[in-house]
Amino acid sequence: MAARSNWKGYLKLSLVSCPVQLFPATSTKDRVAFHLLHRETGNRLRRKLIDPETDEAVESEDQVKGYQVAKNEYVLVEEDEIEKVAIESSHTIDIEAFVPRDEIDEAYLDTPYYLSPDGKMGEEAFAVIREAMREKNVVGIGRVVLYRRERPILLEPRGKGLAATTLRYKYEVRDDEDYFDGIKDVEVPEEMLDLATHIIGRKLAHFDPGKFEDRYQNALLELIEAKRENRPVSSPAASAKPSNVVSLMDALRKSIAGDAEATGGKPESGRGEETAAEVAKPARKSAARPAEKAALAAKAAAKVSSAKPATAKAEAAKPAASAARRAPASSGRLRRAG
Repeated sequence: MAARSNWKGYLKLSLVSCPVQLFPATSTKDRVAFHLLHRETGNRLRRKLIDPETDEAVESEDQVKGYQVAKNEYVLVEEDEIEKVAIESSHTIDIEAFVPRDEIDEAYLDTPYYLSPDGKMGEEAFAVIREAMREKNVVGIGRVVLYRRERPILLEPRGKGLAATTLRYKYEVRDDEDYFDGIKDVEVPEEMLDLATHIIGRKLAHFDPGKFEDRYQNALLELIEAKRENRPVSSPAASAKPSNVVSLMDALRKSIAGDAEATGGKPESGRGEETAAEVAKPARKSAARPAEKAALAAKAAAKVSSAKPATAKAEAAKPAASAARRAPASSGRLRRAG
């Protein structure tokens, strides 16, 4: 069965135009949905709108739209009055500008559609507009009326057709500063950054939507099938909640160790070739320096005090020995993490 378009009109670029049709790019028809039934009779229920003052159902012919201007005060607007609101672009997508794709904030993207020629007559003009955008590496911005509302629309080449995405208006997008201003500036230690980037390197991959399983949908289908077959419904095991991170550095090191065990010590997806040990090299080198200095100091102290009693030698070597004991501790933890 051929897909049905939900809008037909014209795509226009200056004096060039062609008939086109718009199709929804996504669908929810396969998503599990439920109806409301009467528990005793099994009959499907109908919703009715009730007047709260009279407690009576109001039929559709007695219903009217109202815009609230104050408490309990509305401006009534009839359907035919809304129909008369004329929008110039109601049957035409007029491309008003071309912009680089990366200039469009993702927060403005709304609903995706596919745009294709409507009949053989418009295929050549459609191809010219599509290939010109592809050649200049830009996307088109126009307007379209869908479900009575005019929306800005983004057009970009996609295979033989155009991907069309309605855009939100500026007043519909919240300012991120309202949410991010309270975040404090944090200076990230270089060692932590190295460990975190190493973890990311191990998990680098290509986006594959097929890998994302709708586990809730599958669980609902299993529930429905079990009830149809009158068999017990198995409850999934509760997943462990993430524990509070006491030490961020320890959590990063354990993450690397866990990834290494899961992949047999090999990086995932052929990326992130450096090992955890290599990531930790700068930390080990810096941690080992005090030990080296301590060893040199101990040798120097031994030469200077060779004529002194053995007790003096022991006293001189104490700071060096304690420094040497302290220094390998951090490097040892990094080695185990690798």
